[in-house]
Amino acid sequence: MKKIRILSLDGGGIRGILSGTILTYLEEQIKRKTNNDKASIGEYFDLVAGTSTGGILCLVFLCPDDNGNYMFTAREALDIYLDQGDEIFDVSLHKKIKSLGGLRDEKYEAHELEEALLAYLGEKQLSELLRPCLITSYDIRNRKAHFFTSIDATKSAIYDYYLRDVARATSAAPTYFEPVRIKSIYGTPYALIDGGVFANNPALCAYAEARNITFSEALNDPEKPDKPGAKNMIIVSIGTGEVKEPYHYKEFQDAGVLKWINPLIDIMMSGNSETVDYQLKQIYETLPEKDCEDYYRIQPKIINANHAMDNAKLTNLKALHEDGLASVEFYKEQLDEIVEKLVANH
Repeated sequence: MKKIRILSLDGGGIRGILSGTILTYLEEQIKRKTNNDKASIGEYFDLVAGTSTGGILCLVFLCPDDNGNYMFTAREALDIYLDQGDEIFDVSLHKKIKSLGGLRDEKYEAHELEEALLAYLGEKQLSELLRPCLITSYDIRNRKAHFFTSIDATKSAIYDYYLRDVARATSAAPTYFEPVRIKSIYGTPYALIDGGVFANNPALCAYAEARNITFSEALNDPEKPDKPGAKNMIIVSIGTGEVKEPYHYKEFQDAGVLKWINPLIDIMMSGNSETVDYQLKQIYETLPEKDCEDYYRIQPKIINANHAMDNAKLTNLKALHEDGLASVEFYKEQLDEIVEKLVANH
């Protein structure tokens, strides 16, 4: 039987340019491989999962047009960041003073982000996505992880939402954007923040979700296995750049809350991503030789760009794109191998 192809996209703010650039390459190679100029990255995965900026990319990839076709190419999704990133992460002098750089209030107003999400996703709903999808967020009122899943959305309006609200919820990063209060199509309210607080790398969440999906029905494809195990999955997990800024003991031995805020966010996000990568590698190492190489972790290299999640100066947007292109060259052999497997299992 064909294997289940899973795409997982990390959070990372404006560094989504890095993963977006890699996905643009994958889509271009799929078009060449299949001799189909209309091939979409979305249709070559059977389950797509994302957190924060990765969640936004997932929703854009899978968003349908009015004819039920994929509305956006990978390049058009990338252009959200390249063309509008500087506006989304723009902050007025008044806001800088009011927020004390994010210490007293969130650093950025959300209206530019919300306008961009509305322009791309409009009135489309989670239940309309063209492939199964899982997006992470965190419910601060009920204190638990909140997963938006398109399969659940097709079953009940209780689990269905406007895509723009899902995107806003998964990217409501603490200290950067205020929490969001959204309602399901049924009308149930939720107070949510960025899923990166617990699953910045959602690949293991995607694995767990896939274990419970009847793919032959969800994809209307009898050649796809139902509730697959790891040996029947190809997992492609793409990060937003490894950032390892050292924190020294003497600097933090007497540190208080204010000094720890930014380092804790950094450590939490990178630590989660590394842990998930370790867990999946351990799972796949137990498989037979022909299956154990079906897990891919692509972590772009940040060479010239500033690594801050919100550095959206035009010069840094360009530098991130260049670093993404350099990462494509670095991982080219693996990326081309991924394309072969995606097409073979289509």
